Amino acid sequence: MHVTGIDHLVLYATDVERTCEFYAETLDVATVETFAGGRVALSFGTTKLNLHPAGDEYEPHAADPAPGSADFCLVVDEPIRAVVERIESAGVSVVEAPGTRTGARGEMASVYVRDPDGNLVEFAHYREPE
Repeated sequence: MHVTGIDHLVLYATDVERTCEFYAETLDVATVETFAGGRVALSFGTTKLNLHPAGDEYEPHAADPAPGSADFCLVVDEPIRAVVERIESAGVSVVEAPGTRTGARGEMASVYVRDPDGNLVEFAHYREPE
């Protein structure tokens, strides 16, 4: 078997509507999608985050689902300075200032924030090859 990527991940949200507002309106980085009988997801390009209401998760689910337990990275196409300006102008606190990290495709600049449930969200921009 050859894995070619990640299609989606699941976040367990204390308040699905508030989570949607944070990503789609406050940060304006996702599109809210409703599917399969009212389930909700956040779409980011070719990836999505399915949202399960905490305490009322859809089957099947993780053995110990918990809001605020995720730590993930979203790749952006704008320079990280512009991302930080956007985050701060939206009133969202930066957890860790921009720095250099190593992602799946190499060196990137990134910044960290927390969503309403406390998930650690990294926004990263891959540097151009020299």
